Amino acid sequence: MSGEFPESFSVLLDDAGVRLDQFLASKIADVSRARVQQLIGQGQVLVDGKIAKASLRLRGGEEVRVLGPAKREPLRAIPEDIPIDIVYEDDDLAIVNKPAGMMVHAGAGATEDDRNRGTLVNALLHRFGQLSDVGGDLRPGIVHRLDKATSGLIVVAKNDGTHRKLAAQFAGRQVKKTYIAMVHGWVKADRGTINRNISRDSVRRVRMTTRRAGGREAITHYRVQRRIDSAFGKFTLLEIRIDTGRTHQIRVHLSALGHPVVGDTVYGAPAQVKGTKGAISLGRNFLHAGALEFRHPRTGELLSLARGVPGELEQFLGTVQGAGS
Repeated sequence: MSGEFPESFSVLLDDAGVRLDQFLASKIADVSRARVQQLIGQGQVLVDGKIAKASLRLRGGEEVRVLGPAKREPLRAIPEDIPIDIVYEDDDLAIVNKPAGMMVHAGAGATEDDRNRGTLVNALLHRFGQLSDVGGDLRPGIVHRLDKATSGLIVVAKNDGTHRKLAAQFAGRQVKKTYIAMVHGWVKADRGTINRNISRDSVRRVRMTTRRAGGREAITHYRVQRRIDSAFGKFTLLEIRIDTGRTHQIRVHLSALGHPVVGDTVYGAPAQVKGTKGAISLGRNFLHAGALEFRHPRTGELLSLARGVPGELEQFLGTVQGAGS
């Protein structure tokens, strides 16, 4: 829309018989018919000075005035019947094994049309009905997150008290989070700690970086499980623990070390791994949140849950290991 209101359109005789919503959708650039119907429903459209319905058939000769932009309703998560792997559940919380490719929750910039369907939150609302409200309408129950291309364990709060107590444990670095990652190249040290602050990349806003001054403290510990020499190159399988939970932390830290996570094209990994036996690709990041340990917020009992890497990672690892150098 032009951004200047009110905005007027004259109905020509050629438009006689056309519905009001169809007429406006044809006159306003880059606005869907659904959006036009929202405008009309909110009383933002007048026909000859009167509020009209979207279904009104125009006669020709009328003046249609758009008084202002449609007021977007706050985006809310919606229940969807999507299968999810529940690792643990009680009256206060649940621990879910999230697959790669699933967003944890809708983004603030999601459109009215897609409502970011297919999110973990949508699946959780269908499964449990009620979750904590602390995170707001977009993130009910969500205490911490995993990237879309990362699989693994995530804890979900069913009520506000549980949410606040779990959040305090995360903030106090009392929750142990263990990941499995496969990276390009051989990591030299058998174990180590990466302590580099992380901030938003000033050029590519979807990325994080360790190269800017300031930023937030981020600490990642790694231990080499296996070094692999194959026809597709050299790789290292790592066990990783993080003290902090910054956006893309493991991915940006390992990339800064010179060893991007396999499949992570955002931080320097190739889309295909080429070798003497052809090329293979993963289609996701080789990063899995395999274990989670924390105190139950109600009972104080130590909960320790684990899930092995999913089949597509096992298959990729088997392909690489089976292709000797």
